[in-house]
Amino acid sequence: MTLVLAEKPSVAKNIADALNIKHKQDGYYQGTNYIITWAFGHLVQLYDAKDYDSKMARWKLENFPFIPENFKYKVKGNPRNREQADPGAAKQLKVIHRLMQRTDVNRIVSACDYDREGQLIGDSIIYRAKPQKPVYRLLLNEWTLDEVLQGLENLQPNKTMRPLQDAGVSRQWADWVIGINLTSVATLKYQKGRGKALNIGRVLLPTLKIIYDRDKEIETFKPEDYFKLTATFQTVSNQSYEGTYIEEKQEKFKDKTYLEQVRQQIQEKQGTITDKQVEKKKEFAPLLFNLSNLQGYITNKFKGWTSDKVLKVAQTLYEKKYITYPRTSSVALEESLVGKTAKVLKTLAEDLPYKDEIKFHKSKRVFNNAKVESHSAITPTYVKPKRLSGDEQIVYTAIKNHFIMQFMPVAEYEETKLATKIEATKGYFASKGRVQLVEGWKKVESIQSKENLLPNVTAGEQVSLLESKVTSHVTKPPKQHTEKTLLRVMETCGKNYRDEEVEQILTGFSIGTPATRAETIKKLKDVGYISGKGKNLSCTELGRKLVETFPVKDLFDLEFTGRLEMALADIQKGKMKKQEFLQVIFGFTNKSVATIKADQDVVIHEVSSPSKTLEVLGTCPECGGKVIEGKKGFGCSNWKNGCKFVIWKDDKYLQTMKKRATKTMVKQLLKNKRAYVKGLTSKKGNKFNAYLQYEKNPDKAYYSWKMDFGK
Repeated sequence: MTLVLAEKPSVAKNIADALNIKHKQDGYYQGTNYIITWAFGHLVQLYDAKDYDSKMARWKLENFPFIPENFKYKVKGNPRNREQADPGAAKQLKVIHRLMQRTDVNRIVSACDYDREGQLIGDSIIYRAKPQKPVYRLLLNEWTLDEVLQGLENLQPNKTMRPLQDAGVSRQWADWVIGINLTSVATLKYQKGRGKALNIGRVLLPTLKIIYDRDKEIETFKPEDYFKLTATFQTVSNQSYEGTYIEEKQEKFKDKTYLEQVRQQIQEKQGTITDKQVEKKKEFAPLLFNLSNLQGYITNKFKGWTSDKVLKVAQTLYEKKYITYPRTSSVALEESLVGKTAKVLKTLAEDLPYKDEIKFHKSKRVFNNAKVESHSAITPTYVKPKRLSGDEQIVYTAIKNHFIMQFMPVAEYEETKLATKIEATKGYFASKGRVQLVEGWKKVESIQSKENLLPNVTAGEQVSLLESKVTSHVTKPPKQHTEKTLLRVMETCGKNYRDEEVEQILTGFSIGTPATRAETIKKLKDVGYISGKGKNLSCTELGRKLVETFPVKDLFDLEFTGRLEMALADIQKGKMKKQEFLQVIFGFTNKSVATIKADQDVVIHEVSSPSKTLEVLGTCPECGGKVIEGKKGFGCSNWKNGCKFVIWKDDKYLQTMKKRATKTMVKQLLKNKRAYVKGLTSKKGNKFNAYLQYEKNPDKAYYSWKMDFGK
């Protein structure tokens, strides 16, 4: 019997469906030869600092730096109460470990995602129980039936995944050490007030710096005036075209007076076409999507989308078997996927109006092992969706269209360049025309090319000057970052690469990974370091102060963070040892804590306790004051002046009928002098409804309840 551990219930169901296992029990599927169980992502987490040492329960500068000798794990915390273990995670962990110990189970298979995080999730669960049975790894790029069955026939020993596990653990421990130490010390040093933390992170701060730098560029930008001279010419066949004056390879001039002089010189003069160049050019389809490019494409094209949302929708499509693994940095496919890709293309092309133009071919732009790192680019699978939500349709269509574009004809256009010379000038007038010859892949998304037709003329032909004008322009500042441009900088670590060059970047040299970049951008917004207006991102005042004040400058340095990310990639390839990387991190953390402690005392962030606005429930029948809700009851706000009116939440009379006083009940009593209460319980246990009144006894100084059943 083989026990298979999936990362999520939905993936477990995909595996069970592939094996035709229908019998579902509490926490697993039971088959004849396979048991399929699941996690809910991470079921265990690293200890909190206070779990190692009780003195760490309170943040004090003298307690830092704090680096455990041995890192330990515990059951994932309850999101509603972090002091307690998540009951669902604890229960499922027991189910998995009980299944591992069954005598009929002779091997264990980790079927978590084939990446750092997936390896960490599976190993942290399986090895927590110290298994005495062999552990294997299922390595898949999609969850279709064919792939699952083939993958189960080609399992790998999990021990061969040790470098991947080391990379995952190194990333987790490094982020814990840097985050816990620097966030705590920075909060104590630079924040006034309690209730919030000044978040410091290995990926968070360089990403913030990217946005800060662009904001600064915009702020310090000084606009400059420049001028252009344009002219309209007419051919002998009465066709017109426009040209822009160029002199010494320059078309933008700072001296308007000079252009006005040139304009005067050319008046009522003939021009000659001194050069005509016609060239056919090709436009290749955009490369297949990796995650960052997909996120950039969707967030730029559709309103209201964030990179985090794109990832979540893509993950859902992946788990539904409609697309391949989404958290990839590759823009090409492994060469071994040629046959499978041809079948997928045939399936998807069946109903398309331009299916006759789609031709499968093996090209290096699509199939290239040198451009694939761990996972191939994102593509559709052979499973055609029958029903998708609106969001799923947007993401799926983008992936499907980019896939089909690779096998459509290359788009072609004809570019014409004319040079028109007027004798009185040093320069010439340049004109450019463009005509689309072959629509090709652009047909998939109905992309309209901008065309500019020039008249059919020959070199040496004379033309007349119809009109000319000098136009004024102003240089524009750089644009604010959007999620698309920010992801691009994170992916290339701030280097400027053209699309075709991105695949040649050194692997791993980036800010974060495809899986974490969206989460980083979201966190920057959540902690108040950046804000978004439309698609544009900018630093908040808090974010600016942090960049300008925080003394550990390496954390803002893209090169420094890129080298750390590359080190993790080297661990994954077996080129670097985990302990070597962690020693660098621990040394950096110790040095950084000392730097912060020695820094001048400055307040970067002041947390003010929001004044609580109490809802007025009605007018006090005793003194005319305001009745508000307290911890134990609903009482008059004039209690300091002696008013004793109150309705206790655990009123004894109401308790006899298994009821508590509620805000709605009190509002009705104060407004209507009675409240209709449902679900009262009699002494015999029967349910009934009644009207209740809370009135002052005329003979005594206290209030008492009355009940009636009238309307």
